[in-house]
Amino acid sequence: MKAFRNLLDKQARHFEKGGRFESLYYLWEALDGFLYTKGDVTLSGSHVRDVMDLKRMMITVFFALVPAVIMAMFNTGLQANQILTTLSEIPAGSWQRSFLSFLGIGFDPTNIWANLIHGALYFLPLYILSLVIGGTWEVIFACVRKHEINEGFLVTSLLFPLILPPDIPYWQAALGISFGIVLGKEVFGGVGMNIFNPALVGRAFLFFAYPAQISGDKVWVAVDGISRATPLAELADPAMQLSVSWKNAFCGFIPGSMGETSTLACLIGAAVLILTGIGSWKIMASVLTGMVGTSLMFNWIGSATNPMFALEPHWHLVLGGFAFGTVFMATDPVSAAFTEQGKIIYGMLIGFLIVLIRVINPAFPEGVMLAILFGNAFAPIIDRIFIHSNIRRREKRMK
Repeated sequence: MKAFRNLLDKQARHFEKGGRFESLYYLWEALDGFLYTKGDVTLSGSHVRDVMDLKRMMITVFFALVPAVIMAMFNTGLQANQILTTLSEIPAGSWQRSFLSFLGIGFDPTNIWANLIHGALYFLPLYILSLVIGGTWEVIFACVRKHEINEGFLVTSLLFPLILPPDIPYWQAALGISFGIVLGKEVFGGVGMNIFNPALVGRAFLFFAYPAQISGDKVWVAVDGISRATPLAELADPAMQLSVSWKNAFCGFIPGSMGETSTLACLIGAAVLILTGIGSWKIMASVLTGMVGTSLMFNWIGSATNPMFALEPHWHLVLGGFAFGTVFMATDPVSAAFTEQGKIIYGMLIGFLIVLIRVINPAFPEGVMLAILFGNAFAPIIDRIFIHSNIRRREKRMK
C-alpha cells in the first residue's frame, strides 16, 4: 500500500496548478480522498478537531445501509420467484430471467441464493446507474465551481435505488437521480446547502412525472403483466384484505420498493447510526411518537368506509417506507432540523403527516416521501424559532 501511495504522490503534480491535467484536479482529489484519509489538518486553535469528518460520516452511513441492501436483493428475488413459480411456463423477455436460466440457478423461492442473485440482478444495475450518473453530475459541478468532490453522493446514489420499485425503466432512474442531484442539491450550492433530501427529490419527481412506473408504494410488478398489491394498497381498498402477517412485514418479506420493506434491517441501521452519533435518536423517536399519537387518534375517530382509520401503530411501523424514511431520510443532517428542541418538533411533524396522508387520502396510501419533504421545508423555520427564542432568553439574562 505504501508503494501505491508513493505512486499517487508522484502523479499528483500533473493535476496540481500548472500541470497538464490541472482541469481534472478535483476528480483526482476525489479519487485520492476516497482511497486514503486526507493529509490536510487544521492546526489553529479556533477550530474544533474531531476524528469524525465528512468522509467517515458518509462511510458509516454506507455501512449502516448494508442490511437494507441485502434485504432489498433477497426480498426482490423472493417476490419475483414466488410469482414465477405459480406460472406453468416462465415468460421470456427479461434479461434477468435469461441470465438466471443460463447460470442454471432456477427460480426456487425456498433457495436463498436463487432469491439473492435474482434480486441482485434488479438492484445492482440501478445502483451502478445511480452511482455513475450522480457521480458525473458531482464532478461536473465541482469542476465548474472549483471545489472538492464530497463523499455525500455515495450515500445519495445508494439511497436512491433503495426507494425505487425493481422494475423501473433505467432511463427513468437516470432522469430521477439527475433531477435529485442537480435541482435537489447543486442548484442550492452543493453539499451542506440543500434544503431537501436529494434522493427524495428525485423520487418525488419520478412519482409525479411517471406515476404508472413508480409503483413501489402501490403495486409491485414482478414480471410482464403480473403484479401484486402492496399491503398499504390492500388496506386502502375496502374490497381487499391484508394478505401478509405482521412478522413477515417486520422482516421485509412483502412487496414494495426494494429497500423499504424490512423494518428489521432499518433497526439494525438505526443502531449503527445512533451508536456512532451520526443519526439523531431524537428525530427517530419523535417521528415514532408522532406516528403513534396520530394513528391512535384516527383509531379513536373511526370510519365505516376507510379501513386505514383502524390501522394500529404497530402496523404503520412495518408497512411502507416508514422505518426506512425515519432512520435514513428524516435524519439527514443537512435537510433536517439541527436545534435540539427543533428536532423533536420536526420529527413529530413528520410522524403526524405520514399517518395523515396515509389515512385521509386513499389514493395515496404511502405518505413517507411527502411527509419528509414537508418536514425539510419547515425545518429552517422551526430552527429559526428556537434560535431566536434562545437569543431572547440570553438577552434577558444579560440584562
